[in-house]
Amino acid sequence: MTEPIQDDLLEARLDAAFEATPRADYLPEKVRDRAGQDRPLPIPRNQTNSQPSTVRDMLWLLEVPEGAKVLDVGAGSGWTTALLAHLTGPEGSVLGVELEPELVEFGTGNLAKAERPWAEIRQATKGRVGAPADGPFDRILVSAQARKLPEELVKQLAPGGILVIPVASQMWRVTLDENRKRSIDRLGAYLFVPLR
Repeated sequence: MTEPIQDDLLEARLDAAFEATPRADYLPEKVRDRAGQDRPLPIPRNQTNSQPSTVRDMLWLLEVPEGAKVLDVGAGSGWTTALLAHLTGPEGSVLGVELEPELVEFGTGNLAKAERPWAEIRQATKGRVGAPADGPFDRILVSAQARKLPEELVKQLAPGGILVIPVASQMWRVTLDENRKRSIDRLGAYLFVPLR
């Protein structure tokens, strides 16, 4: 799963994923008319649906190949889970985990309309990051900010895998080689709700 995707191919795949997965479908009715704005929008439980440019940046860094097994931490409205499912295709699988029961229900309802049965959203276990029993994962996306890199998540990454996570207001891309040796790229500044 380590073969880098060519830039133009990755751009085209991301364009197709966003086109097939309209943001408005993952927002509460009262803010759907603002779906085209490039800013975070409120969803239940004082959480947000991240701004599209940030989501796209994260998916670009994640380089999701078809057939990948992906973990989406902080699934929220289900939008990123659905986008990831479009990128993996039906040969892959996407597991979204979310702490807030109301958001699990909201995200699951939104995801069901996308008709991508190889993706699901589950209730996260309080005090446990990710889904260790379901790993290892080829790709892990985290849509909440950690104070430091959660080693528990790195352990859930398969050899050759990529983890994209905001850490201390910076976007980190953690890549494991086939021997599980890690390399970390620290990219631009981003703001997210805290990882709990």
